[in-house]
Amino acid sequence: MKIYILAVIFFIGLTFTTCSYDLSTPDVCFQEDILPIFISNCTMANCHNSSNGEAFDLTTYDGIMEKVTPKHPQLSEVYTAIAGKNPSMPQGQNKLTALQVNYIKVWIRMGAKNTSNCSICDTTNFSYSGKIQPLLANWCVGCHSGAAAGGGYDFSTYNGVLPAVLNTKLLGSVQHSIGYKPMPKNSELSTCDINAIEKWVNAGAPNN
Repeated sequence: MKIYILAVIFFIGLTFTTCSYDLSTPDVCFQEDILPIFISNCTMANCHNSSNGEAFDLTTYDGIMEKVTPKHPQLSEVYTAIAGKNPSMPQGQNKLTALQVNYIKVWIRMGAKNTSNCSICDTTNFSYSGKIQPLLANWCVGCHSGAAAGGGYDFSTYNGVLPAVLNTKLLGSVQHSIGYKPMPKNSELSTCDINAIEKWVNAGAPNN
């Protein structure tokens, strides 16, 4: 009887641990979820990109992997530099959100694979709150926010995004059209994301 009770306790504990881990673990995809964090927060002017002689380049998967030990976040410099109460990175910018730090931690724990197109493109979702704002938060807000927002555009709010919509710079830049500065800097959005922005702009850029 004693052995049976211990077995039940062990099973309950294992189930609780497994469920808790699943609930706290986001579904992460490198190209859509992890790379934007580095592009937006770590690869701007005088930071970790291929054009300024930095020790390592965080604009590509291979560059990021130079500072990653798959399945071991605590042995990975790209994680330890951003984690904790007083992270050493990003320098001169706001620290990453708890969610962004957790995404990177989970991605490394899952094996740090170069995954992409992890979900089917939803062609019906192009509302500001449902698609555009989260997209800009991932790819752009690290540079385009605050008093020194890049290009003078603060993409952290709808009213800050609107001027770039009206002068066509938002769409022209993400489409890498001639005459516009290609954005995001050092990378590019997926066709699905570009199409969502185009549909939203063509619909009048509603704050919905």
